[in-house]
Amino acid sequence: MDIVFVKYLHILSSTLLFGTGVGTAFYLLFISRQRDPRVVAPVARMVVIADWLFTATTIVFQPLSGLYLAHRMGVALTTPWLYWSLVLFAIAALCWLPVVWLQMKLRDVALAAAASGQQLPLSYDRYMGAWAALGVPALISFLIVFYLMTAKPSFG
Repeated sequence: MDIVFVKYLHILSSTLLFGTGVGTAFYLLFISRQRDPRVVAPVARMVVIADWLFTATTIVFQPLSGLYLAHRMGVALTTPWLYWSLVLFAIAALCWLPVVWLQMKLRDVALAAAASGQQLPLSYDRYMGAWAALGVPALISFLIVFYLMTAKPSFG
């Protein structure tokens, strides 16, 4: 496969991964502050769909395409910038797995509250707190990965 095309897909995939993550987080965070389950529920539903469509596919494609590119370019996995990129990507991915579960819980709680005409319960706030706590290290990890991929520092 043409290495330029794989690089293009790798960059496009990283853009989708990061953009979807930041975009959906923005909408879910700020719509949740409104506390109206009739508004929160459909947004939370779409966030879950977007995460499965875009984040799940790109979180699989990114390491596969990255490892392929490293192999084709002769870059050892022990090269510091690549090694730390892989470690940080793994941290972000491990944060993402429970985040998806939490987003589904947020969606379900909001849908139940909207259907019953009730306000969002305290469980929504607990799920949201855990969601935000996991989102921060994932975001920081991805920002550092972008830097490492761009600068390719020598660490020495």
